[in-house]
Amino acid sequence: METITIVVIGLALLFDFLNGIHDSSNVVATMISSRALAPRLALGLTALANFFGPFVFGVAVATTIGEEIVAASAINENVLLAALASAIFWNLLTWYLGFPSSSSHALMGGFIGAVIVGAGWSAIQLTGLEKILIALFTSPIIGFIVGYLILRATILLSWNATPRINQLFRQSQVLTALALALSHGTNDAQKTMGIITLALVTDGFLAVFKVPTWVILACASMIALGTAFGGWKLIRTLGGRIFKIRPVDGFASQLASAAVILGASLVGGPVSTTQVVSSAIMGVGTGERANKVRWGVAQEIVTAWLLTIPATALVAAGFYWLIGYFLP
Repeated sequence: METITIVVIGLALLFDFLNGIHDSSNVVATMISSRALAPRLALGLTALANFFGPFVFGVAVATTIGEEIVAASAINENVLLAALASAIFWNLLTWYLGFPSSSSHALMGGFIGAVIVGAGWSAIQLTGLEKILIALFTSPIIGFIVGYLILRATILLSWNATPRINQLFRQSQVLTALALALSHGTNDAQKTMGIITLALVTDGFLAVFKVPTWVILACASMIALGTAFGGWKLIRTLGGRIFKIRPVDGFASQLASAAVILGASLVGGPVSTTQVVSSAIMGVGTGERANKVRWGVAQEIVTAWLLTIPATALVAAGFYWLIGYFLP
């Protein structure tokens, strides 16, 4: 295996680790805010569920990333290095700022930007790109709607319940959080698996695109480790800045997010956990009372969604030029 391929794999695993830190907030924020579980216990349980996600539900998303965006023959190590460097830079920047942007958007933007600069527009497979963009941009809308509907249904079914039902919602959040963590590990870890497997195909280490077991194990381990560390600034943003979350809100938003992400994962659609969870929280808040949601914070999150892909594409183009200058 060539040295540059080892560097690509190392950067991919670093991105996976940062993805775990960045996106841990999506899984545990509402559960911590509603006091269903202590923070460290919540992060530990979700880290384990993240690890087992791809082993339970397969690697359809990795195949989409590796085979349907661009032909492997058009990829070289410099493209992959630039894409990963761009995504890592964006994750670190938004993590530092406490801005819940999408790791998935960062990786896709970096990948698309690096491919266009390195191999040209003709290297992009438009059918696959369309599938990915549809999944990324419709999933938040679906998350909002599902969150709204689940909250309304939950309130309707528990209309005459006593305040003791809050304890049931707190306990139920453990199950919904585990389901969300499984879906997160299933979807997000697979994006890195796709990049690493592409690098192995490009290097000639693999004859065809098929994710090796050791790649699944490595990526699942890194995203679980990142999740265990937790991104506390982002947890505070999602757990309290959008609106004050009660046990029923945490239960409804986690259930909605898990359903959307897992459904997308099973059909190979890469979605943004950050987007889905944020939009589900907003849908739940709207389902209770529209003016309960702090729409200024929601606007900041939507701005990050819109900026991430073009910004990381441009950053990746710059990294590709630098890599080509120092590693011709």
